[in-house]
Amino acid sequence: MRTVNPEQHARKRAAILESAAVEFAEKGVDGASTAAICRRAGIGSGTLFHYFPTKNALFHALFADDLATNTEACRRALADRDPASGLDSLVAHLVSELGDPLVPGLAAAAMLQVNRDPKFAALMAADERQTLTTLTALLDRMAEDGADLPFPPARVARWVASIIDSLFLSAMEEDFDPESHLRELRRITAWLTGRA
Repeated sequence: MRTVNPEQHARKRAAILESAAVEFAEKGVDGASTAAICRRAGIGSGTLFHYFPTKNALFHALFADDLATNTEACRRALADRDPASGLDSLVAHLVSELGDPLVPGLAAAAMLQVNRDPKFAALMAADERQTLTTLTALLDRMAEDGADLPFPPARVARWVASIIDSLFLSAMEEDFDPESHLRELRRITAWLTGRA
């Protein structure tokens, strides 16, 4: 019986996902081919399908892997004794990939996929619920500590999440500048959280 080296397995899976991210960002889910992903990753199709049974499963995995890191970021933010610091760390995590050149293409592919793939839509909705729940809990704590929020915590959480979503959509624009957009996000978030 052949044994599997977990580290080698994880490295190969990561290489496949990295190659797939480039292909999906450039061509979307429909235009991406598993043959091109295999060429980029330097593997055969049998290896690809050993890790991911379908192209859709591969696309889901790209985003599902991020959900685990989002869950951990939410957990750390909630564990922070200072809710404002926890909120800032969560927001920083949520926009950490904004400067990645693959983001515009992947965001466009994800938006299309959400509208036609119920399983992917459920995956993304669960992540959004978790983020909103965490933001609301942190903002509730900030309000209890005396922060002067302009709206109820749940509304502020929705605004912060919506602004972050719009930043990822803005990444598709030609004049997008991650640094200046992130500076503006910090100013808007400071105002929304009563710290301006």
